[in-house]
Amino acid sequence: MLTAVWAALWVAVAVVVISLPRWLPARVVALRGWVFTRINGEESIAVPGDLVGVDRFREVYSHPAASGRSEGAVLSDLFWYWLSPGPEMHQEHLEAGERYDAVALATRRILSLPRARVEELTRGCVGRALEGRHGVVRLRDLIMPAWAEFSYELVFGEPCPPHARELIVGNADDVVTALKCCGLRHMDRRDRLTAYLVESLPRVRHELPAGLTARERALYLQGAFFNTAVVQMSEATAHVLMALARHPDVQARARAGDDRYLDQVIAETLRLYPLFGIAHRVTTDDIRVGEGVVIPAGSVLCFDYPAFHRAGFPEPERFDPRRFAPGHAPARELNHIPFGMPANRPCPAWRLAPLALRVAVREVLRAYELDSTAAHTRSLPNRGPCLLTPHDAGGPAGARHGPGRRLTLLSMRLKDGWEDVWRSLVQLVLGTYMVWDARRLRLCERHFSGDARPQGT
Repeated sequence: MLTAVWAALWVAVAVVVISLPRWLPARVVALRGWVFTRINGEESIAVPGDLVGVDRFREVYSHPAASGRSEGAVLSDLFWYWLSPGPEMHQEHLEAGERYDAVALATRRILSLPRARVEELTRGCVGRALEGRHGVVRLRDLIMPAWAEFSYELVFGEPCPPHARELIVGNADDVVTALKCCGLRHMDRRDRLTAYLVESLPRVRHELPAGLTARERALYLQGAFFNTAVVQMSEATAHVLMALARHPDVQARARAGDDRYLDQVIAETLRLYPLFGIAHRVTTDDIRVGEGVVIPAGSVLCFDYPAFHRAGFPEPERFDPRRFAPGHAPARELNHIPFGMPANRPCPAWRLAPLALRVAVREVLRAYELDSTAAHTRSLPNRGPCLLTPHDAGGPAGARHGPGRRLTLLSMRLKDGWEDVWRSLVQLVLGTYMVWDARRLRLCERHFSGDARPQGT
């Protein structure tokens, strides 16, 4: 009898352990959300939500009073913490005014490349990043050096030396790893890039904003081009390639060379996996929403991109590029704003980024067949595990789909599932610590209050 009880107990324990990848990560994500809310307080208004529905999302997002960016929001302390050093010079976090206008103009000038040059530059940077690569890779890690070189050439107008590429990748990887709560900040990696940029300012190919110190100019470049640009383009490319790897039929059609179809794939990817999770804005005046609803000045609006992108679509969790095919509703009429709203700080690279992204994906498809059994989520904490099989690997096509490939993909699925268990626990612990540390340092609050004491960035 006792033996049977122990046997049943061991079976129960084994079932729980084996099933951990299926249920534990989701529970930990929910717990993280609860912890973040408790630490940050209940200051925010979710959009869409109970007060502002999906039908009013664009209206409120575009409202002139929804223009405050950092001052007055507890959430800003957290984002400033993650984006240090120099979050006060990051274009996305500058308040409206002369300094923001000058910085935005400089960004537009740097991004103003002819289409042919953008395509040529992308092909060269991606081609170098792919040299000699095959087998199982992490897509974000694979492509980040390419976007590091791309951003360097945008800023300096000359080829990126290996030392600079290493500094840029080290900085961007540290920023995005901290943002996903998969690791703590390493300010030494970020500060090394800042120092390099200060020394390199005379080589910048465009005039930088007047009235800024050398360090402020370097921090502006670091935030706009070597944090946001490198991270977002790397994430976007990894998401598109993961979507193709997990949908072989879509991949086959995209490889056929129809750029219009590839554009639909990219649009659907950015709908299902938007690069922004939450964009917060602080209201500078009251906003009236319909009859009897007023959002008071000083409110923190949290615009939920994933929720908006899923609203109004049939089977919103299903990946289907045909949603953006000719004959369907025009994209401008859909709940789809991957680069933000034109009236409220849209992504400054909204023209350049889709063009460069299409070329980058086309280069990878030209060189490889992609396969992945790893989880694909919006935050992409696993960095996109994928099997790359070169088209010129030799042997008949069937050889690339034999037992070895199937075993590799099975191993990938199992490894990713168990990594997700451990990673979710790490994110819970490190995320909680960083939220607490950000509240302790109060980088944004102290900046706007004029507190000049060392801020621990």
